[in-house]
Amino acid sequence: MSSTSESQYIRLDVISGKNLNVPSWRPPAGIYISINVDSRRRWKSPISVLSSERSAAWGDTVTLSSQASPAFSVEIRASYETDRMLGSGEVIGKLELSWDDLLNHGDEPFDISFPPVHSVHPSLTLKVAVVHAGDDVLSDSLVDCGIARDTDAGHAQLAAYMTSKDLSQLNTAVEHFQLVLDQCPVSHPDHAAALTNLAWARLKGYIRNDLQDIDGITSLFREALALRPQHHSDHPLSLYNLTEALSWRHIKKSTAADICEAAQLYHELLPLCPEGTYLRSIVEGPNSVDYVIGGCNNLPIDASEEGICLRRVVLELCPQGHQLRLRALDNLSSALRSRFRQCGNIDDLDESIQFSREAVSLCPEGHSDLAYYLNELAVSLGHYRFNHQGKPNDLDEAISLYEEALRLRPVGHEYRDVSLDTLGGALIKRFNERKDIDDITRAISLRREALTLCPPGHPRRDTTLSNLALALKTRYDKLDVSENLNEAIDLYRESLQLEQLDDPERHITLFNLSSVLCSRFKHTEKNEDVEEAINLCQESLAALPSLHPDRYFSYRWLHEAYLSRYQIQHNPADLSLAIENSRLASRHPTQGFPQRIIQTYNWTVATERYSHASALEAYATFFELLDGHLATRSSTASRREAAAAFHYARSLPVDAASCAIRCDNLRHAVELLEQGRGQQWSLASRLKTPVEDLKSANPKLAHDYLELSKLVSNAAQGSADSTDSAAADRAATKYRKLTEQWEAAVAEIRNLQAFSRFLLPPLYADLQAAARHGPVIILIASQYSCSAIIVPTAGDPHRVPLPSITLADLKTLKDRFTRAIRHASRMDPAETRTDLIVLLRTVWDEIMLPIVNVLENVLKLKRRSRIWLCPTAAFTSIPLHAAHPFQTRADRSKEPCLEDIYICSYTPTLSALIRSRRMMKRRVTPSFVAIGQGQPGAGKGKALSAVDSELELVHKLVPATANHTTISGDAATRAGALQALEENTWVHLACHGKQDPTQPYHSHFVMRDEHLTLLDIMGTHIPHAEFAFLSACHTAVGDEKTPDEVIHLAAGLQFSGFKSVVGTLWEVDDAVAKHVVQAFYTYMFHPKEVGVMDPTKAAWALNRATHAVKTIVPLEQRMVFIHIGV
Repeated sequence: MSSTSESQYIRLDVISGKNLNVPSWRPPAGIYISINVDSRRRWKSPISVLSSERSAAWGDTVTLSSQASPAFSVEIRASYETDRMLGSGEVIGKLELSWDDLLNHGDEPFDISFPPVHSVHPSLTLKVAVVHAGDDVLSDSLVDCGIARDTDAGHAQLAAYMTSKDLSQLNTAVEHFQLVLDQCPVSHPDHAAALTNLAWARLKGYIRNDLQDIDGITSLFREALALRPQHHSDHPLSLYNLTEALSWRHIKKSTAADICEAAQLYHELLPLCPEGTYLRSIVEGPNSVDYVIGGCNNLPIDASEEGICLRRVVLELCPQGHQLRLRALDNLSSALRSRFRQCGNIDDLDESIQFSREAVSLCPEGHSDLAYYLNELAVSLGHYRFNHQGKPNDLDEAISLYEEALRLRPVGHEYRDVSLDTLGGALIKRFNERKDIDDITRAISLRREALTLCPPGHPRRDTTLSNLALALKTRYDKLDVSENLNEAIDLYRESLQLEQLDDPERHITLFNLSSVLCSRFKHTEKNEDVEEAINLCQESLAALPSLHPDRYFSYRWLHEAYLSRYQIQHNPADLSLAIENSRLASRHPTQGFPQRIIQTYNWTVATERYSHASALEAYATFFELLDGHLATRSSTASRREAAAAFHYARSLPVDAASCAIRCDNLRHAVELLEQGRGQQWSLASRLKTPVEDLKSANPKLAHDYLELSKLVSNAAQGSADSTDSAAADRAATKYRKLTEQWEAAVAEIRNLQAFSRFLLPPLYADLQAAARHGPVIILIASQYSCSAIIVPTAGDPHRVPLPSITLADLKTLKDRFTRAIRHASRMDPAETRTDLIVLLRTVWDEIMLPIVNVLENVLKLKRRSRIWLCPTAAFTSIPLHAAHPFQTRADRSKEPCLEDIYICSYTPTLSALIRSRRMMKRRVTPSFVAIGQGQPGAGKGKALSAVDSELELVHKLVPATANHTTISGDAATRAGALQALEENTWVHLACHGKQDPTQPYHSHFVMRDEHLTLLDIMGTHIPHAEFAFLSACHTAVGDEKTPDEVIHLAAGLQFSGFKSVVGTLWEVDDAVAKHVVQAFYTYMFHPKEVGVMDPTKAAWALNRATHAVKTIVPLEQRMVFIHIGV
C-alpha cells in the first residue's frame, strides 16, 4: 500500500468490541470508543450498552485525514452516565496506532487486541477504507475542564486500587471525587454523578474494610437516586447502586430493614434492565438479587400487610424456574396462613394453599424437602380450612398428604415426630366427623410414638404433649374411656410448664386444659376443677386481641364451664354467663362458619333445656349462620352436603317454630320456619329474583345486579364437577370473589328506601301473600310438640294444637304407610285396602279434622275452596291430602273426606308459592309437549307398555289450538327432553322416575340414553313455563337426610319456572295411571272452555279426576298423585 505522505482520507468503521472488562469492576452505563489524534482533538462514538457477554456493538463510522497526525490512539472507555457525562469515564483499554497499522488489513473487518484487564484481552472489530474526501469531525478534548480532569483521575486511582489494594490510591480517588462534588452543588447538572462516584469509591473501601461509614455511603446513593427519578436514563443504575450499598450493610450488620428495602428496589429495577444486558446479568447474579432473596427468605415470618407485601415482592423476583422460588413460595404461603390465623380472612388461607400446592409441584420424588412441603399443604387443608369451612374433601386430601409425608420420614428421621403428630390430628378430625373408632385408636398410637421421639429437653416436646392430650380427651368425650381424662390433664399441665409466657401458642394449651378440667368436673363435681377451668379460659382471652379467631374457643369452653357448674350448683348467674359466652362464640366474626354453627346449636339446646329467654335469638342466629355457610358453596350438591353435615340440627326449623308458638308469637313461628326450611331453594332462587320494581327505581343498579347474578350462577356451574384440587380451589376462590361483589350490590340495593329488605328472610306480612287465594296450613312436627299454623288470606295466623299426635307417632305412621302401600301394590285391584283405610282414618282424626274444624268454624272457609298444605319434617312423608274418616252417617250417607271438602294443593315453602304466583304475571302463548319413554336402555328399568297409549290419549285431549308436539322412543333423550322443557310452557312426562334418597340431586327421569336429573332441571331456567304433569314414580318424595329441604323432582320443576306441577309420592302403575291422566285432562280442558289452558285449574282437575276413577283405580294409585303450586 502507498505511503500516507500523500493527502488522503481514511474511513474507519467501529463495528463492535468484546471481552470488555472494567478494571474497577464498576457496572457502567455503557461503553464508547475514543480516537485521539492529538492532545486536544478526538472523535468519540456513541455510548453502547454493555451486553451480558461483556461485548458492545456500535456500527459507527468516522472519516479522518491521515495528514492530521502520523499516529493516533484508540481508547475503550466505560461511561457511568448514559447521556451527560462527567469526565471521560474509566479506561478499559488504550492502543497507540499508525495509519499504516490499520491500512495493512485491507477492506475486510479485523480485530485489534488491547492489554489484558482481569486476565482477558479486550478487543475491537474495525474496518477501514481509503476515501478521497472528508470532513473534519474531531472535537476539542475536555481535559482542560477541572472537574472532568479530577473525575478521570479519580476513576484511574480507583481502578488502580482495585488491582493493587493500595489504600493510598483509594484515598487519592476519594479526594478527587470529593473535590469534584465540592464543585458541583445541588443545583449543578452533574451533582448526581459526583455523588455516585464518591459513594462508589467509598463503598469499595468499605467492602475491603479499608473504610467505614456505610450509613454515609448509603445516604450518598439515596441522594443521587432522588435526583434521578423514574424515566431518568440513569435511574436503573442508581437503583442498582443503592441496592449494593444496602446489601453490603446487611452483610456486615444483618439489618433486616436493608434487605427488605433492597428487595423492593430490585423489584423496581429488574423490569428496567433489558434481557441480555450486563446490568441485567449482574442484577440476576448470585451476589445481587439472589443474595437479597436469600436474605429475605431467612427473615422471620411477618404476617403484617408490610411483611406479606415483601413476600410477594420476593416471589416476583423468583420467576418460574428460579432456584429460590420454592422457598419464596413457602414463606409467602406461611405469612398468609399466619395472617389467616390472626384475622380469619379465608382469602388469605386460600391463597396460601395455592402457593403451597405450587411448592409441592416443584418438589419431584426424592427431593429432600418434599415431606416438609406436603406437611405444610396438609396443615392448611386439613386443619385450618377444614375447621373454617368443613369441606370433607379437604380433610381427605390432607390425610393422604400426611400419609405420604410420613412415608418419606422413616424411623430415625429428624422430623418424624412432626408427621406422626399432624397425621394423628387429621385422624382425630375424621373420627369426630365419621365416628370410626380405628381413626382415634391410630391417632393416639401415632401421637404416643411422637412423644417417645421428643424426650425431656426436646424443643417440640411441649407441642407433642398437648397433641397427645387432645387425642386422649377426644376418646374420653366420645367413648367415655375414663382413664384417658386424667392422663390428658397431666399432659396439658406438663406442656404448659414447658411453654414460655410469651409463646404465641400458649393460649391454645390454656383453653384445652380448661376443657379437660371441665370434663373432669362433670365427672367428679370438684369445684376447684371448674374454677381453674374458668380462670384458664379468661387468661387465654387476655392473651388474644379482640378479633383473633381463637377467642371463639375460649368463649366456647367458658360456656361449657359455666353451664357445667350451673347444672350442679344451679346458680342462675352461671346460666347467664354460659349463654353470654355462647352468644359471643356464635357471633365471633373471624371464626369459620362450621365451628360457630356447632356452638349456636349448643346454645339452642341449652336454652330449650333450661327455658332461657334467648332461645328465639339462638334459633335465628343458627339459621343466619347456616345460610351464610351454605352460600359459600358454589354448587347445589355441595350446599346439600354442607347442610347434611349438621344432621343433628335438622329438626331446628320446627323446634324454632315450636318455641315461638310456646312464646305465643305465631307470626315469628312462620318467619322462623320459612327461614330455616328450604334453604337450598332459597339460596339458588335468589340469583333468579325478578327485579322489575328495581328496574323502575334504579335501572343501572338493577342491570349490575342481574349481570353479577349471571356471573355467580355461571361460576357455580363451572366449579361443580372439578376433580383437580388446585382447579377446584381456584374455582371456589373465583366464586367467592364474585359472591362478595354480588353481596355488595345487594347491600347497595338495600340502601334504597323501598328495598330495605331485598333478599332478606321474609317477614310475616310478606309471607302472607302465599295465602292470597286460600289459606296455607303449615304442619309442624317438633320433638317438643306437634301442631299446625293456618296462615289466612288476611289477619293473624291461627294455631291448631294436635295433642294426640307426637313426633314418634308420625315416624311410626310413616313406616306403616310404607308397608301398607307396598302390600297394596301386590293386591288385586278389587280388594279392600284395609290397612290403608285404617291409616288414612288416623290421619283424618288426629291431624286433619282439628284443622278442618278451624277452617270451617273459625275462618268460615267455604267448602270446595282451595287450601295449601305445607308439611314439615316428619309430616312430609304422610299423604295428608288423602285423609278420610271412612265413616257412614245415620242416614247412610258417607262422611266427607278432606278432598270432598276442599281442593288440596301442596307447597314446599310459602316463598316457593309466592314466586310461582309472581311469575304467573308473565304469561305467553301456551305450547304443549308430551314426553314419553316406555323403552329405557338396558339396565334402566322394565318396559312401560302403557306409555305410548298414554301419550296418544294426552294428544287427543289437549286443545287443538295449542301448539302440540310429542317426543317418544329414540327421540326421548336427555338432551331432547331438556330442550322440550325449555321450549314449551306445558309438559307431560310419562316414564320411569327415581328418587335418590341419599343423593337427592341425582334423582332423575329415565330417558333413552342418559338420565334427566334434578340438577339438569335446576340448571334450566324456564320463566314462561306453566304446568307439568309427572306421570312417573317418586317425583314428589323428599330427602331422608334433610326432609325440610324438600328436594325432589317436582320441586325442581317448580324452581325452574313451572308454576303448577302434578307429581307422585310413590310408585305408579302405568297401566292404571292412564285412567287418572285421562280424567285429569278431561276436566282440565273442558269442552265449554275451548282453547283455555289455565294452570291454576290443575288442583281442581286432579281433585275431580281422582274422584271420577274411584271404581276403576285402586286407592293407593289415586292418592299417589298430588298437586304442587298455584
